[in-house]
Amino acid sequence: MKKVDTTSIDAGNEKLDKLRRIFPQFVKENKIDFDALKKFFEEEEIQAGEEKYGLNWVGKNNAFKLIRIPSVGMLTPQEKESKEWDKTENLFIEGDNLEVLKLLQKYYREKIKMIYIDPPYNTGNDFIYKDNYVENISDYYERTGQSKEGIKMSTNPESAGRYHSNWLTMMYPRLFLARNLLKEDGVIFISIDDNEIANLRLIMDEIFGEENFVGQIIINSNPRGSQEPLGISTEHEYVLCYGKSEESKLTMIGEERNEDDEEFTYIDDKGKKGRLLGLRKRGGSWRRFDRPNMFFPFYVNPKTKKVSLEKTKDNFIEVLPVRPDGAESRWTWAKNTAEENMHILIAKEIQRNGRSIYDIFRIDYLIDEQGQIKTEKIKSIWTDKELNYQYARQYFRELFGSSEIFDFPKSPFLIKKLISILKEKDGIILDFFAGSGTTAHAVMDLNAEDGENRKWIMVQLPEATDEESEAYKAGYETIAAIARERIRRAGKKIGKGDIGFKSFSLSKSNYRQWNILTDKDDEQKLKKQMKLFLEKPLTDRYDEKSVVYEILLKEGYSLNSKVTQEKNRSVKFWQVIDEEKKLLVTFEKKVSKEQVELLKLSEEDTFVCLDSALDDSTKINIRRNLNVKIV
Repeated sequence: MKKVDTTSIDAGNEKLDKLRRIFPQFVKENKIDFDALKKFFEEEEIQAGEEKYGLNWVGKNNAFKLIRIPSVGMLTPQEKESKEWDKTENLFIEGDNLEVLKLLQKYYREKIKMIYIDPPYNTGNDFIYKDNYVENISDYYERTGQSKEGIKMSTNPESAGRYHSNWLTMMYPRLFLARNLLKEDGVIFISIDDNEIANLRLIMDEIFGEENFVGQIIINSNPRGSQEPLGISTEHEYVLCYGKSEESKLTMIGEERNEDDEEFTYIDDKGKKGRLLGLRKRGGSWRRFDRPNMFFPFYVNPKTKKVSLEKTKDNFIEVLPVRPDGAESRWTWAKNTAEENMHILIAKEIQRNGRSIYDIFRIDYLIDEQGQIKTEKIKSIWTDKELNYQYARQYFRELFGSSEIFDFPKSPFLIKKLISILKEKDGIILDFFAGSGTTAHAVMDLNAEDGENRKWIMVQLPEATDEESEAYKAGYETIAAIARERIRRAGKKIGKGDIGFKSFSLSKSNYRQWNILTDKDDEQKLKKQMKLFLEKPLTDRYDEKSVVYEILLKEGYSLNSKVTQEKNRSVKFWQVIDEEKKLLVTFEKKVSKEQVELLKLSEEDTFVCLDSALDDSTKINIRRNLNVKIV
């Protein structure tokens, strides 16, 4: 009988499993066989040895180790800190974003449409997250903010010796895990300044792929200029944009095109203007094995030039992505994307090496299906006055009566403009360096303006405010507290749409954690600990509802699942409904086969109970027709 998951996903094993599915011959005894890899690929396709392109720094190995360590924490619901708990689908999570990103992996994988973050710029004074993969469990909980005092700010001066390395080691695992959460056509925007823009580009190229670099926007954020005693007075910062894949670029929109645009020379059978864009990948990462799922045949009707994914008596000409030199290439779309967009695909005869062949193109119409004219690409320099810090501080002052509560808040106008770049007007927007909660504010404001229903997830460390600061004197002991209050006030001012949020806090797991015993510990201590694990897998301080939320998240259910407390005859249980999925959790000390049958669960439902609640006979009988897990 399976046990419920007590940790987040192991990202390292997950990647290894993916490699095993594609290239099983390269994974032996659960390890990568690099000798087999080298033999398979040509010598010029393998980078090995010391001379290779990329970014290296002291601590990079630690960054990879941080990715691979599963989180044992949990997200405790904070209903008193929330707003409209039963109605909202927005989430505010207080805690270390590295641990939170790990906990979100199972359900929120490939569900996030857009990520915006405003991380520490590494100016020497801002907070640097003290990740340490060798710390013990008590240090971990102190570090992740599970104390009343909150996290104290630390500095990272250039004189420290590992100035850039500390920042890179902090950012790398967070960006790696964030990429997993993005949808295939999702995008990430990162605000940054000159201190780390060069290094950020390099680690983003490594994690997201340089072919998925969308652009680098220059924001005129400080028209007055910085107060530099020497050198150049800086007026700008950057927003870096990467996509999850090439599909991401298709989700971007911009300024309207002109109806007389000479690019749109194709006229379809209904008289609509468009242009033909080749579907075969050109430029970097074009080879078949770069993206094997994007190598598949189309079938063409030679009379109508119509395209299909299935071969028929009319569509019988097979077309594969092949370069002029004969090398196997790939399409820019995966098969499922091609199937969804078959109505804008067309075959065209082209001349290659003295003979006529077919190639596949997509029709990029000047007027879209909603009757809107095609837009131009986004410009790389933004100078709107609403983007600067003075405007952002003014907006903050209107909410709090003071602009001194939070230093350098971002302008909601910036986030709204970034969100508006996306074609899709729904989806989930994530900010795991939430700061004062500007992203949540911007999403709610934009929803009120255009009537859409975007959702947001904010993650913010409970960083302690300085006791001499105006924020602390106003009653805000942490940055997370400021963010929650800003969201409440902004929602009240906006007044419509989903302006609530469920609040959660990263905290200790309800499951007992194994204490590492030393050579000095006797056998009795070991036996005592093993007995506790078997008889009392949950700690003495556990709260039923928090256990339910820990189970549902680690079992792959949404934090917006409907959670209710129910009773069926003599059995009390918690019911979790997430769309079509159902999870039942009971803390009864004894559960019989008849009691379980009265719950009328299907094979798709999951039933969770204490291991000690079932005798051996009941375990055998109920797991035949039911997905049963034990705590």
